[in-house]
Amino acid sequence: MSSDSQDIRRSILTKWHETLSKYGNLFSSDSISGTSPPSVFVGSYNYPKVFVGPMVPPIHGDTSLLDSPEKWKGKSLEEIVNFRLNLVRGTQKLSIDKTDGRYIENLQEVTMSSKPTDSDLIFQKSVSSNISLDGESAPFGPVGEIKSAKFSGTSSVKSIEKTYYDKDLKAQDAVMNLYNSGIDISKIQKCFSIGMLGQKRKLVPTKWSITATDDIISQSLADEVLDYALIDSCKVFSYSHLGNHFSVVLFPHRWIYEMVEAWYSNGILGFGSDFEDARGIDHPPAIAGAYFAAKLGVLEYLSAKKIQSGAVILREIRPEYAIPVGVWQVREGIREAMKQTPVIANNFDHALNLASEKLSISKSEWLAHGNISKLMRQKTLSDFF
Repeated sequence: MSSDSQDIRRSILTKWHETLSKYGNLFSSDSISGTSPPSVFVGSYNYPKVFVGPMVPPIHGDTSLLDSPEKWKGKSLEEIVNFRLNLVRGTQKLSIDKTDGRYIENLQEVTMSSKPTDSDLIFQKSVSSNISLDGESAPFGPVGEIKSAKFSGTSSVKSIEKTYYDKDLKAQDAVMNLYNSGIDISKIQKCFSIGMLGQKRKLVPTKWSITATDDIISQSLADEVLDYALIDSCKVFSYSHLGNHFSVVLFPHRWIYEMVEAWYSNGILGFGSDFEDARGIDHPPAIAGAYFAAKLGVLEYLSAKKIQSGAVILREIRPEYAIPVGVWQVREGIREAMKQTPVIANNFDHALNLASEKLSISKSEWLAHGNISKLMRQKTLSDFF
């Protein structure tokens, strides 16, 4: 991490600790009363026995913004981190097979609620002010082991409730039912995580459910897009937020996709990438959940336009992205990129030139760490059918 990143991170965390005074002795307390956005979290530590519980801020009212990434467009990194650090995470240790019992049923009711849920938690002991910043899921604040929990004011989203009670529905089909019903992806991920979907239901660590949901939806959209006609020109889209800069190149080709990431660490430039053709990817991507989050954003665009193309995404992560806030920002960043007016390029090479011009890293560097150009040179007649 560069000195600039460390300074930004230090400033954000210092300001957060300064805000603690607003909540009095919260962090020397063994209880909390507030309104959950609604939000639940399933950890991955000690799998298959994991820590499960609600996330509750020490405030009442409409707290939905604290856990709704789809509503964070235009918010600063500092604002988003502070949304998240105000959520106190209650936990109980459970086996991943424990998807019944009153505690889990309460959390499932919270998860499917259409509005924030009043919550009262009593902990085994006072919570600490330690916080979680793992880079996969959005950050959250202090953690406390739950002694008892009460929730009130839930109101189920009908499409989620219907899917929840359909235990003959496979998890993939349940995810797509909710997505096609207009449920936010962040909401679907929580339902997946808390064991509400599929035939063989289990608790799924939050960071895994995020990737699984993006993967399921993006693959379904890719299968659909394979039936559409190819675009007739190369297009370049771009968008920047939260220290992340995205360039998306669409080009006339049967569905083929690559994402290349670049970042700075102690002044040294690092790269990561992965790719797929029309058969999809058959291994965990080298760039983890960001791969599926970005893929989903592009495929939503192609599906809506009823067109097919190849896609290359270049993501430059600048030092000002000092605190990772989760792969949701990749998904939302690409979604925003695809809403912009594209630049039309003369050909694929020209498109890569235009995409690179939006970034501080040269075209040759991007190509040296990717595979699309090599794959395109190896294409056969069957690629076009």
